[in-house]
Amino acid sequence: MILSTTDFIQGANIQNYLGIVTAEVVYGSNALRDFFAGIRDVLGGRTAAYERVFEKGQQDALHELEIRAKKLGADAVVGIQMKTDTINIDDHGVLMLITATGTAVKL
Repeated sequence: MILSTTDFIQGANIQNYLGIVTAEVVYGSNALRDFFAGIRDVLGGRTAAYERVFEKGQQDALHELEIRAKKLGADAVVGIQMKTDTINIDDHGVLMLITATGTAVKL
């Protein structure tokens, strides 16, 4: 399966557009990780714990996108876009949302 942010695959012809595929990954917050991220907010610097969460989330979203495209009989997904967001569930809780969207195609 080829996953690409471009609208075409160099050297390959797209025979059929099978439809838009999406994948969503949602992670809950973690009290310990939030505590250390809060310290980083005060002192400055990068928050490696959250960087790892988003990196894993993007990989998981792409994997799920691939699974959903295969169910449509796709050989590739083109035009992939990734989006990250948060969902506030109450005054203290936040969920992290990572979404991948693309077009499933048959080469």
